[in-house]
Amino acid sequence: MLGPVEAASAKDETRRRLEERPYLPLRLRITLVFVIYACFVIGITIGLMVMLARFETKMRFLEAADDTAFELQEARRYEKNFFLYGTSLSDASDHAVRADRLLESNLDAVAGVVGPAAARAWLEKLRSYEALLDRLAVEAARPGFGDPQRKAAEADLRRIGGALLHDASTMIAQERASMNAMLRTAMVVGAAFLVLLVLLMVMLADQLTRQVLRPIGRFVRYFERIAAGDLAPIQPARRYRDEFSTLAVAINRMLDELKTRQEQLLQSGKLAAVGTLTSGIAHELNNPLNNISLTVETLLEDDRDLDGERRRELLADISTQVERAGATVRNLLDFTRKDEPVRTALSVGEVVATALNLVRNELALGGVKAAVEIPPDLPAIRGNPRNLQQLFLNLFLNAIQAMPRGGELRVIAGAEEGSVRVAVRDTGAGIPAENLARVFEPFFTTKGAGEGTGLGLSVCRSIAEKHGGRIEVGSRPGEGSTFTVFLPTAERGAA
Repeated sequence: MLGPVEAASAKDETRRRLEERPYLPLRLRITLVFVIYACFVIGITIGLMVMLARFETKMRFLEAADDTAFELQEARRYEKNFFLYGTSLSDASDHAVRADRLLESNLDAVAGVVGPAAARAWLEKLRSYEALLDRLAVEAARPGFGDPQRKAAEADLRRIGGALLHDASTMIAQERASMNAMLRTAMVVGAAFLVLLVLLMVMLADQLTRQVLRPIGRFVRYFERIAAGDLAPIQPARRYRDEFSTLAVAINRMLDELKTRQEQLLQSGKLAAVGTLTSGIAHELNNPLNNISLTVETLLEDDRDLDGERRRELLADISTQVERAGATVRNLLDFTRKDEPVRTALSVGEVVATALNLVRNELALGGVKAAVEIPPDLPAIRGNPRNLQQLFLNLFLNAIQAMPRGGELRVIAGAEEGSVRVAVRDTGAGIPAENLARVFEPFFTTKGAGEGTGLGLSVCRSIAEKHGGRIEVGSRPGEGSTFTVFLPTAERGAA
């Protein structure tokens, strides 16, 4: 495992890799996507507006051309009546004037379709027709207007009037065909625009999925991993950083704080266990101190009567009792010492024996008998010895407290595929079914005020999960409880 300096360096490297990438915010990317979409829609809309404007121009032209052609037809009708029946040409002239005014007022619309030159030529031809009608009306009123003049005027009027109507009908037919083609084009363009709009919406949805939903899914997997106990920092997943990178940095800081709090929780659990062990430790220290005191009194009182051999025996007894007290103090100090969680290959039997040694006086004071069934060929596990001692110590203390009138504490170990199973059984009152699901929650306890912190079993689960294992509980009221710890073997833990 990494030391403090290496771990801090790794954290700094991860943070640097997260923060020193090019910054491309998610808001900017989403904005760019919608800007592209808006530009596409605006472009198509402008194209349709231009097409509608052209269509409107053609409609105005058709209206002007139809009205002008109608007035010309009326003028031609009165013109024929004059040559057939000799009626007045004033009606024909009036309709020709109306046609002139219509064409002149809509000359821009006509020019926008057929061109300025063609529009002007049509207007000039219409005015020539008007001029012929006016001249014919004047000449017809003079005496001596005969057939030769009539036939010549009729030929000119028919030629110019026929040309005007032919031009009008030709232009109207052409523009109607053009408008029909434009309508078909508009339908095709509208269908194509709809298809492109759907495709663009699909692309936008895909981009939003890539830019938003995928990172969210990735962070969901991060939180699932964290919930499973893996507190490894989040590493960069893209070549650029965005708001999710800021979130990743914040989560990494949270993970660092969680690790710190977890270590503090373990240390708090140790201190709580030490508080419970105080009476037993006091009894354990009091026995050798009493023996030392009695031996020293004997030496002081009978110093002159003791021979050298007896004096050496008493001094050796003092040394033994001092060593016994020192061992108790060393065990306690080793258990409460805060150090780096270095993991090594361990024997489950040695870990359990050390933890049982710490509660030996608690067992004696509570009238609890201990039975240990650990095969000598059990595979080794990999872990931190003090943390695992704390795990089993908490389980032993929990079992002893569950048997206030005495009972039996059994520790049974066995091997499973890739794991070592250690079951801690007591013959206490058991755990009610409604509390089984909550026994590992922090600060949950069924003891009275001042009798427990509710951290012991929570710390046990935390330690087991940190070692890649788990802890399970089974209990029946009146029959006792069994806490089973599963820890990976040394080979599996190293892998």
